[in-house]
Amino acid sequence: MRKSRRISFLALPYGVYAMIFILAPILLILFYSLFYQGSKGFAFTLDHFIKFFNFREPVYMQVLLRSVKTALISTVICLIFGYPMAFILSRMRPSVRNMVSFLFVLPMWMNFLLRTYAWMTLLENTGVINTLLASIGLPPVNIMYTEGAVIFGNVYNFLPFMILPIYNVLIKIDKSLIEAAGDLGANFVKTFIRVIFPLSLPGVTSGITMTFMPAVTTFIISKLLGGGQNAQIGDLIEKQFKSVGDWGFGSAMSVILMIMILIAAGFMNSYEKEKSAGGVLL
Repeated sequence: MRKSRRISFLALPYGVYAMIFILAPILLILFYSLFYQGSKGFAFTLDHFIKFFNFREPVYMQVLLRSVKTALISTVICLIFGYPMAFILSRMRPSVRNMVSFLFVLPMWMNFLLRTYAWMTLLENTGVINTLLASIGLPPVNIMYTEGAVIFGNVYNFLPFMILPIYNVLIKIDKSLIEAAGDLGANFVKTFIRVIFPLSLPGVTSGITMTFMPAVTTFIISKLLGGGQNAQIGDLIEKQFKSVGDWGFGSAMSVILMIMILIAAGFMNSYEKEKSAGGVLL
């Protein structure tokens, strides 16, 4: 009894923190999305959501679909590059492995905005990359202010979010299972398909979730590398709060995006549990 009270007392600061910095902002966003301030005070309304789901002029829905498409492409590219990197990293010696993983994490210590500005300097028409291409007689690459630049920025910034969860799962796989597969006559490809990859799925699902969520909500990458020509849902939300001043509509879009992310996270979590319960077949 005393132990449970002590644990409850120690958890109190975390509960207060969650109330102030997590629950309160969410409740505030929900309030602004469902109420508007009229002459007689606040009144309930669904106009903000009706405005978003306007099928006659689906401007905002098109922006959301574009954001989802860009985030999905970015996530798939991160998975294609991230899984082999994580696998190679897990096969290295511990001393080398720690140093290389540190190099993956190192860019994340730098300010997100500064990293994006750096790529603007590299990718612009007179930037470093095009200057090098011109010096060897190759044509310039016009990638700035395109959807490709936004995807490139997403992949660069969020690739560590894919690598690290997969890497953490791969290094914890019991080596005896891999040895047993070899003893049963399985080659590397069959061992990877039947043993290693199924056991690494929790890391894959975590990586997909951790990559997709920031990719679909980001706004600074699309603003700087996309030049405002490939507006994402994050840009639209920021504009409603900072420029237009329509907190109700901005909050409604935030709620829609939050619900969509929660559904995606719940689906990935259920898929992970289903695969974890399935076992390994040789």
